[in-house]
Amino acid sequence: MIYRLSKIASTGAYLVLIWLTWQWFQGDTHWTFSIGCTIVSGMWLALTAFELGHLFRTYFDILSRLKMLIPILLGTALSGLAAWFGEPLALKVVAGVELLFWLGIYVKYRLNRRRYIKQGHGPLPRGTWVNPPVEAIQEFDLILTSGNIARRLRESVGHGEVAVRMEDGELYFLSSYMETGTVFARAEEVTAKLLRNNHYVVLRPTVSFSDDQRAAVPSLTRILIEQNRLYKETKQARRSAWLNHLPLPQSWRQWLIRKFPVTGYDWTGLLIGQKHSDHWTCVGLCLELYHRLGMKTNQYGTGLFGLGTGLLDPIMPVRFLADPSFRILSEEDKGTI
Repeated sequence: MIYRLSKIASTGAYLVLIWLTWQWFQGDTHWTFSIGCTIVSGMWLALTAFELGHLFRTYFDILSRLKMLIPILLGTALSGLAAWFGEPLALKVVAGVELLFWLGIYVKYRLNRRRYIKQGHGPLPRGTWVNPPVEAIQEFDLILTSGNIARRLRESVGHGEVAVRMEDGELYFLSSYMETGTVFARAEEVTAKLLRNNHYVVLRPTVSFSDDQRAAVPSLTRILIEQNRLYKETKQARRSAWLNHLPLPQSWRQWLIRKFPVTGYDWTGLLIGQKHSDHWTCVGLCLELYHRLGMKTNQYGTGLFGLGTGLLDPIMPVRFLADPSFRILSEEDKGTI
C-alpha cells in the first residue's frame, strides 16, 4: 500500500509539472518570463531532489536516467535565463541559488555514474561478475541476459531466466521466448549459447528456500509448461477459427494461420505489466515461479499511478537489479566456487 501511494504521488507530481510547464510555455499562466522561469525551475528542482536517492539506486534503468537528465537540462536553462534577465535583484538571487542547486545535482549525478560500468548497451554496478561459469549458478538464481530488447532500450540486460533443478538432479533454465513460449533447457546449453553472442549476470535470492519448496520445483515447472501448452492450443484454435471466417481465399487464410501462430508468449506484456496464469514474458514467468513458491519481491507492473492496471509499466528485467529480494553476484563471489 505504501509503495502504491508513493507511486501515485510521484506519477501525479510529474504529470502536473509537465502540464504546468507546457501551460507556461504556451503563455497561459500570466507569469512574467523571469518569474515563470524561476517557478518552473524551482518545482522541477524540488521534485528531482526528492526522487534523487531512488533515481541514483536505479541508474541502470534508462527511465531513471532520463528523469534526472531532462530536469537537469531544463532547470539549468530556466534558472540561467531567470538569473540573466530577471528583475528585481531578489529574483536574480533566487534564480542563482536554484542554478547552484542544479549544478550540485549534476555533480552528484556524475559521481554516481562512476559506480557503474558500461556493459553491452547500458550500465551495470561496478564489480558485477559478468558471465560467471555455470558451476557458480545455483537453483533459484535469476539470470539476466543481453539481447535485442536490451539493445533497443539501451540497457545492459533485457531477458530473464530462472534456474531450476529437476528430478534428474540437473540444473535447467526456465524462461519464456517470443518464438516458442515457455521452455526449459539444460543450464550448460543455455550459457554456452549466451556466451557466443551476449553476456549475462546472475541475481541470487536473499531468502532461503525450504526442502519442501525445493521438492516442489520440478512439479511446479512442469505445471507452468503444461498451462502454457494448453493456452497455446486453446488460443490457436480460436484464432484459426476466426481467420477461417474471413472472406478470403482458402490459401490466404492458411497463410495467415501459418504466419501468425500463437507462440505462448505474452506480447502485451512488452507494454503492459499485468501478470497472467498461463502465458508470460520471460521475467513474468520468473516472477510467477517465485511467487508460487511464496517468495516476496518488489511489486512490478502496477501500472500508471500504481493502480494495478499494468498500463505503460511493463515488467523490465533491468529493474530486478534494484530488488532487495536479490543480490547480484560480484567479483568477490569468484572465490566461493
